[in-house]
Amino acid sequence: MGRIWEFIAPARLGPGFRHLVLAFWTANLADGVMIAAGPLLLASLTSDPFLIALGAAAPRVPWVLFGLYSGVVADRVDRRLLMLGTNLVRLGVVAVLGAAIATDVVSVTWVLVSLFLLGTAECFSDTTASTLMPMLVEKKDLGIANARVMVGVMTINQLAGPPLGAALFVAGTVWPVVAQGVCIALVVLQVARLRLPSLVPPAGERSLFRDVADGVAWLARHAAVRTLALTILTFNITFGATWSVLVVYADDRLGLGGFGFGLLTACAAVGGIVGALAYGPLERRFSLSAMMRVGLVVETATHGILALTTWPAVAMLVLGAFGVQASIWGTTSTTVRQRAVPAHVQGRVTSVYLLGMQAGLVVGALLGGVLAQYGGVRATLWFGFAGSALILALIWRQLPHIAHAGE
Repeated sequence: MGRIWEFIAPARLGPGFRHLVLAFWTANLADGVMIAAGPLLLASLTSDPFLIALGAAAPRVPWVLFGLYSGVVADRVDRRLLMLGTNLVRLGVVAVLGAAIATDVVSVTWVLVSLFLLGTAECFSDTTASTLMPMLVEKKDLGIANARVMVGVMTINQLAGPPLGAALFVAGTVWPVVAQGVCIALVVLQVARLRLPSLVPPAGERSLFRDVADGVAWLARHAAVRTLALTILTFNITFGATWSVLVVYADDRLGLGGFGFGLLTACAAVGGIVGALAYGPLERRFSLSAMMRVGLVVETATHGILALTTWPAVAMLVLGAFGVQASIWGTTSTTVRQRAVPAHVQGRVTSVYLLGMQAGLVVGALLGGVLAQYGGVRATLWFGFAGSALILALIWRQLPHIAHAGE
């Protein structure tokens, strides 16, 4: 057991990393349960594909509204206390939603409002969490540290979480919410054990606008990180469109039903585990730009193959391959950004980056819902393919510059 834990969280990364990785993993179990349970809950209340897609967008909207401010807060206050506070808020929202479901007063509006409030708390929590890794781990170890986090994210968030969420939903609509509450409580306990190095806040009185402007300006001046942020924004529009209707796709196109949605996300998670475990050897053998190029080609092809097939086995294999690339891309892009951005502006630059990422998912989910409503699920998938192919062609020559941004 000790050897397994040493492989997962090497001692050289420090005890703080171990507490942080456990907090990440537990939070991702909570999110993974709701990946399946959230759409299923909405689908049990309405058959309107636009409202179901709106449920995928609701947690992302706060990033558009508060994302930049969350970065300023993360650079100004005690980051550990901020994470504790935001997760306590999440716990309160989950408790109220669970009570509404248990008393049979829940509605589509209630679910959407709860998802919005959870997204608001997660906006501040996730922005802050993204700044902690470079505070605890040396730059040279950030790649392996982020890969270890990604193993847990893929294993727990997308492999264990969605099937568990779907199974709990079948047992009773309130049980996924109860499970999420327990997980968030465990996150609070892990964050409470963190010990972070001190960080000097910006000196003097500074306006919110000035702090936000500094973060935006830093990213705008750094060509590679700027292009990386634009890549995430645009590819998340196409990805968000496809993912927002995946629960409908699993039923209408593949005939798998509600549990099949969790099965599809689990296939992506299996691929993600493979990608995360292989990251170290791949990083030593191939250039980061080659890994990024291959990954984006795989993502582009995913949309097209899903649009063409009605065979569950093919869809599962394709989503498994997508999971491999998503894991490798996510680890690489996070590591590049963390290496390139100075500690004192990590919160603000990260918030700009995450704002683009979440805004892409919001726009994609809304587009996916509209396209599915008027043109069917295949229209959404073909949009994902065509959009991804166009973006990839435009950024192909820039990918080597992105990959070496942190060197």
